[in-house]
Amino acid sequence: MREIVTFDAYGTLVDFQLGPTTLKVLSDRLDLDNLDVDEFLDDFRVMRFQAVLEAYRPYHEILHSSLQMAMRLHGLEYRTSDGDALVEAVPTFGPFPEVPDALRALKTKYEIAIITNSDDNLIARNVENIGVEFDYVVTAEQAGAYKPDRQTFEHAFKTMGVEPSQVIHTAQGWEYDHIPTRDLGLKRRVWINRFGRPGSADYQPYDELTDLSGLPKLLGC
Repeated sequence: MREIVTFDAYGTLVDFQLGPTTLKVLSDRLDLDNLDVDEFLDDFRVMRFQAVLEAYRPYHEILHSSLQMAMRLHGLEYRTSDGDALVEAVPTFGPFPEVPDALRALKTKYEIAIITNSDDNLIARNVENIGVEFDYVVTAEQAGAYKPDRQTFEHAFKTMGVEPSQVIHTAQGWEYDHIPTRDLGLKRRVWINRFGRPGSADYQPYDELTDLSGLPKLLGC
């Protein structure tokens, strides 16, 4: 039976430097009295998540709108060029150091695929930056929905021609990936916990690794 290892992209394979990039773009406005930068970035993160729960729209629009809302919440002046700068930066992000070698090892035994909350044109450059050929790259744009919506995963399984029982899903995103996949009947789930966050017994079973370097051994490669 075919088995395929699927991956979330941003934060799992790709070092998603959106926070530092946001601070760089807004560097001329961050000296506002009483601005809590960490709270602002967290609100921006939450607003991006809220946006993907709404009716589908392209990811570049989500970046613009959620940044604008977070900035208004904290009294920062928003410019359209701010959102443009973030959208332009996303395709430049490269992989975490261990990712290419781990993927090459996995390809000796498995097909590999990406399931990502991204636009086709944004993720294409990120995949090029990884430098490893994937069997499938499935985007929210193709699915017409974002994770954690199950429609995204169901579209991916249909595209790949597999049943959930043939899929090993690997991701760092808890709310985007591990919560919605608990009851999908996947063969296995692997949490890439790069930031030492607490897990949850309610969403077991899953394996936990600090990065991708141990994944080939875990999966018998």
